[in-house]
Amino acid sequence: MSKVVSTRLLTRLCFGLVSVLFVAIQAGSLAQAQTYPTQPIRIVIGYAAGGTTDILARSLAEQLSKILAQSVIVENKAGAAGNLAAAYVAQAKPDGYVLFMATLASHGINPALYKTGLGYDPVKSFEPISMVAAIPMLLVVNPKLPIRSVPELVAYAKKNPGQLNYASSGNGSPVHLAGAIFADAAKIDVAHIPYRGGAIANTSVMSGDTQYTFASMPAAMPQVHAGKLRALAVTTKARSPQLPDIPSVEEAGSLPGYDINTWDALLAPKGTPPAVIEKLNAAIKQALQSPALAKRFEGEGAVPDTSTPQELATYIDAELLKWAAVVARTPIKVD
Repeated sequence: MSKVVSTRLLTRLCFGLVSVLFVAIQAGSLAQAQTYPTQPIRIVIGYAAGGTTDILARSLAEQLSKILAQSVIVENKAGAAGNLAAAYVAQAKPDGYVLFMATLASHGINPALYKTGLGYDPVKSFEPISMVAAIPMLLVVNPKLPIRSVPELVAYAKKNPGQLNYASSGNGSPVHLAGAIFADAAKIDVAHIPYRGGAIANTSVMSGDTQYTFASMPAAMPQVHAGKLRALAVTTKARSPQLPDIPSVEEAGSLPGYDINTWDALLAPKGTPPAVIEKLNAAIKQALQSPALAKRFEGEGAVPDTSTPQELATYIDAELLKWAAVVARTPIKVD
């Protein structure tokens, strides 16, 4: 047999072997999707119980449990503005049983803030599944303060330089950045007090340990309605349908360009089979069509929002670019 014939034969054999392996992998992925899930699924979040991401994750998990006929459990791994949880899921087995609830912090702000020690790559470490919710924030103050508007807050801060403290859900969190951007734009001297989660930060404002915060709407609205927090403004350009009488920070404070909208999305570890991703995406879409879930989200200030995996990937890429530019011009540092 000539060398040319031998080479061609070897090439054909190799090509055939690759084709067989590809078909086998595809068949295995399809078979896994058909039987998936066969054990409980964990949704890992980077914040303490009681905060916005926790509230929305548990609401989603309840619906997914019904749709997938399998337990879906929320696991809290608070710390480093979501970095610890993101790094944990990035290293998990890519089989669809450990998922991550990504946020503006983990996949927008943190990669620009943390030059070292991030513990994960926001793009290379994950497979996008679906967007879950869009979540405006509220600028809220302790109702005992003589402050009923954004201009009054700015005036009070300027009259009492260094005396006001604003709480956040963690150093480098979206709440921290929202407060830093606000202080810089309004030219006020205030102190940042970080806590391990939004619920704790909100409690600090209610108790008077701190004076104001930029709270997520789902976590803050019950306290606003109960009179335990006073809402001054929403962080998005447009007013919220849930609080139509509350102006935007830009509108109320004459701060052009102030626009911060947080979000939650579900991701899986890199390498999770496409068929599993597709099944999870379909389940999330079905879950968010539930009238009960939609009412719960919207009643707390969050807007249900789904996407394809590719749409989510494109959105995350845009968020990373946007917030890298914002962080570069904002006087905010993390350890």
